[in-house]
This record gives sequence, C-alpha cells and structure tokens, in this order.
Amino acid sequence: MILITGATGAFGRLVVQRLVAEGAPVRAVSRSPRDAALPDGVEVVQGDPARPGTTAGHFAGVEAVFLHPRAFGDSADRLLALAAERGVRKVVALSAMNIDDPSDLQPSRRRGDRNKEAEDAAVASGLAWTSLRASSFAGNTLRAWGAQIHAGDVVRYVHAGFRESVLDERDLAEVAARALLTDELAGRRLELTGPESLSHEEMVAVIAAALGRPLRFEEVPPGAVAAHLIGNGLPEPFVRALMARYDHYAGRDQHPPTGEMDKVLGRPARTYGDWVADHVAAFRNG
Repeated sequence: MILITGATGAFGRLVVQRLVAEGAPVRAVSRSPRDAALPDGVEVVQGDPARPGTTAGHFAGVEAVFLHPRAFGDSADRLLALAAERGVRKVVALSAMNIDDPSDLQPSRRRGDRNKEAEDAAVASGLAWTSLRASSFAGNTLRAWGAQIHAGDVVRYVHAGFRESVLDERDLAEVAARALLTDELAGRRLELTGPESLSHEEMVAVIAAALGRPLRFEEVPPGAVAAHLIGNGLPEPFVRALMARYDHYAGRDQHPPTGEMDKVLGRPARTYGDWVADHVAAFRNG
C-alpha cells in the first residue's frame, strides 16, 4: 500500500493516477474525502498531515509515503516519525530545485510549500528516502498567460529573456511513481528539469505555433505586473517573491537542463512543445 499526501491537488492527482495505472494499491489522505474525486479503487481516508495524530491509523499496511510539501505545515518530522513507528519503509518527498536559494527568491513558500523541510525530514527520517527536486511546472504558464491568450494575441509579462527549463508534470509524476514502487532511486536528491531552457518570449512562440495564431510577447515592468496580479487576488508576498525571482535571474537560465529526467525515465523527457500540444484546448478556452 502507498499512502499519498496532497492527493487531491493538481500534482498529487497525477501521482495517484500513475500509481493506479501501474496497478499499485493507493491510500489517499484528504481533509474532505467526499470531495476527493479520485480514481476508482483508491482508498480515500480522512486526515490532516499537518496534524499527524489524525493520520496515525492510516499507516497500517503502508510501505511507502509520498510527502507533498504543501500538505504537512510544520509537521513533516512528526508525520514521518509516526510513519516509521507504524512500519512504513520508504518516503518520497516532493521538493524543488530552488530550495537552497534565499527565502525571498522562493515564491512557493508564500503559497505554503515547505520544500526544504520536506527533503530534510525525509533524509532524517530513518526511512529509505528519495527527494524530487523539481524545476518549475509547465502548467504555470497556462495559469500566468491563459486568460490573456484567450482574450487576444499579446501576452504582457515580465522579462522576455528570463529562461528556465520547465518540466511536464506527467513526467515528474512518473518519476515519483518509480521512486515509490522500486528501490532504484533510494538515497538520491534528483534534480529534475525539462529537456530545454526557454525564455518567456520563446515559450509564447511555442504556444503561438500550436494555436496557429500570431501571438507576441510584450515585456512589462515588474511593478506593473505585480500590481496587476495582486489586484487579481494573488497574495502580495507571493507576487513580490515571484518578481524578485524573475529580476534575479533575468536574461539567464535559472535552472539549466540537467538531463536527470531522461535518465530516470529511460526515454526523452517531454518538451514544452509536447505539453502545449496536449493542452491547446485549455489555452483556447482561457
């Protein structure tokens, strides 16, 4: 049995789906099981990883735990200690490539992610462990630009030359499943990126080609973009950290491709173009 925290989030769902496709028994911890809407055959149990005592009974028969950095609050150590007491053998932690950057350059911390804490707790747990240090997700570009692309042919955003190697979340979920199901990746901090480094402007060009539309990127000052995002409801601390990250790495690669994804998967990782081709309808619909 594999226990998944963060199972009802966008990435956790992909991990669950991959494990189900592999025929693995899955137990998903959810604060609201009735709303989980996970695949048939998944055992959904009520619990809150941020309050480890609520999960104590759910580790029975569990061999491996997937630790999502947004699920446990400040309780990763206690959660994994409880898992070890109940006989769990392995933990796979989702982390991030930027965990060693200054805190003010880590926007996801302002949304509740505790990437460093997840990795540190896994390593110190006494369990067999794997840390998945992921680069940015391709899906972030849909959230950032989808509404603009639906409305017109101009994408207004910061730093046309900011470059990063976004990964396809489905590839990352496949790596997570392999780490949970086998011992091949135990004891490793895997630095996982997409196969190519693209600038903001180049990513918009990829979307334009897929849509068959003359999209163009228009660079806007960070202050103006920040004001717009905050006005649309994004938390100000998150937006400020996001702009700081873009400013710090402007005109250069934040995380160049590592090639690690290809090695683990035994095949080429999906490109950003592959991801866009599979999500064209979402861009069309905003």
